[in-house]
Amino acid sequence: MAKKNRIPHKFLPWIDARKKFNLSHAHVQMARELGLNPKKFGSYANHKQQPWKLPLPEYIESLYEKSYGKTCPDQVRSIEQMAADHLAKRAAKKAAKAVEQAEPATRDEGGPTD
Repeated sequence: MAKKNRIPHKFLPWIDARKKFNLSHAHVQMARELGLNPKKFGSYANHKQQPWKLPLPEYIESLYEKSYGKTCPDQVRSIEQMAADHLAKRAAKKAAKAVEQAEPATRDEGGPTD
């Protein structure tokens, strides 16, 4: 039985928003960098055909350009890639901590020397 790739809970709302609002990986990354809340995308979206609102992808692009002065990030990564990197970083940190705890204390635990 193959182990299914686990996605941390903090990335799940972004995946849902990407699917629900048909956003690209670049739009999701831009929104994350801007600090937008994926649960509020429904209020940002032009779902009621309100003429004064931009479509959500264009709205995110305009905010990003206003904040960062460029139209898209230099390196676009998908949420799945970010989640995999996050899990790998946590695993490496856990392994380093296990190695550190396994080593006997080699330092002299005496007081400060004068």
